[in-house]
Amino acid sequence: MSILNFKFLNGVKVLTEIKKMATRDAYGNALVELGKEHEDIVVLDADLSKSTKTNTFAKEFPERFFDMGIAEQNMMGVAAGLAAAGKVPFASSFAIFATGRAYEQIRNSICYSKLNVKVAATHAGLTVGEDGATHQALEDIALMRAIPNMTVLVPADGVEALQAVKAAYELNGPVYIRLGRPKVDAVFTEDYEFKIGKAAYLRKGKDVTLIGTGFMTSEALKAADILAAEGIDAEVINISTIKPLDEETIIESATKTRCMVTAEEHNIIGGLGSAVAETLVSHCPVPMERVGVNDTFGESGKPADLMQKYGLTAKDIADAAKKVLARK
Repeated sequence: MSILNFKFLNGVKVLTEIKKMATRDAYGNALVELGKEHEDIVVLDADLSKSTKTNTFAKEFPERFFDMGIAEQNMMGVAAGLAAAGKVPFASSFAIFATGRAYEQIRNSICYSKLNVKVAATHAGLTVGEDGATHQALEDIALMRAIPNMTVLVPADGVEALQAVKAAYELNGPVYIRLGRPKVDAVFTEDYEFKIGKAAYLRKGKDVTLIGTGFMTSEALKAADILAAEGIDAEVINISTIKPLDEETIIESATKTRCMVTAEEHNIIGGLGSAVAETLVSHCPVPMERVGVNDTFGESGKPADLMQKYGLTAKDIADAAKKVLARK
């Protein structure tokens, strides 16, 4: 991905003109880079390698790539076996199949034994678009964060996705990486340093905190601009590690602004909003609003139309901020 320009806003470097990139594309690129550096990495796919972008690894390292066919449960079992034998497997499929169809194998074969398997799931959320509700995983974060020993990563853009995949390789233990289908706005410059378990301040503010994950982080930044035009100073935080959660940063910001909005392309139950609410109620209770899918299934449609219908736009985040400010 080529970064064309950036500026400093409130002391923070932010992008102003860049090429969009899908996080699944960054995943494919990261696998190739890792494959060149580490001979223990192997990649498994469930007959979707062109879509998950693992086909780039397959072309470079065919002897370390395994197409398991449409048999996700078996793929996770094989990944567990490879990890037990000292390999570092990345098991890939669409999020709905990886977390739904293979949940038991992830729980019992991988996480129970704390095996070093990386589950990289693409095509998560409403932005799968025309494939419709059956393929739009809106509960995968909830499923994965509830399993002991699992680390859950949701990168915001291509820059972060590339680094998150590499960080997942370095971490010894199960990791779930949530990736998207469409090209998304970049949030970070290439000098950004991703760390598992650490949130990133993108914009400092004093009136309200906006916390985004995945591509909703870029919507949170746009919402901050909308609010600024109305005289509201919003702080924006990117949380790409849902588990372990950076509670320190959440508490620090909540203590300052005294109200908070979360934004995610996921059911409002069990995802980022739930994780943040659990932290606040224990350490720093403040008014909070959750922007996400309101406990319903999606439908077939263009991603942008779905985002608008289900209330996942920058305007929706800004409206939630004004609502929570009224409760402050």
